[in-house]
Amino acid sequence: MRNYFAAGERLEITASSDIASGAGVLVGNLFGVAEGAIANGQNGVIVLTGVFDLPKAPSQAWTVGVRVYWDAANARCTTTASGNTLIGAAAAAVGGGAGVTVGRVRLNGVAS
Repeated sequence: MRNYFAAGERLEITASSDIASGAGVLVGNLFGVAEGAIANGQNGVIVLTGVFDLPKAPSQAWTVGVRVYWDAANARCTTTASGNTLIGAAAAAVGGGAGVTVGRVRLNGVAS
């Protein structure tokens, strides 16, 4: 196909602030994970699909398949829909509690 451009798993962005490697990034209607550190004003790549370990709200327990949202204000995942952006689903069960701050998320490739 002459019009094929890319598989769409990765996207090059220009950072509007410093982004750490592995950090969640919301760009319009797309959510991805930074492939490497991206300095403010520089170009870098975010990965839009796949399964990632991401920061989560510690008070929440997750079951496999529960919808996961991005809480941009706190830069972490949550199961609370109100005011947050849907990014995927839990790929593993995880407990709640103060020490449980990471959850495994399968990204949808879009944010809604």
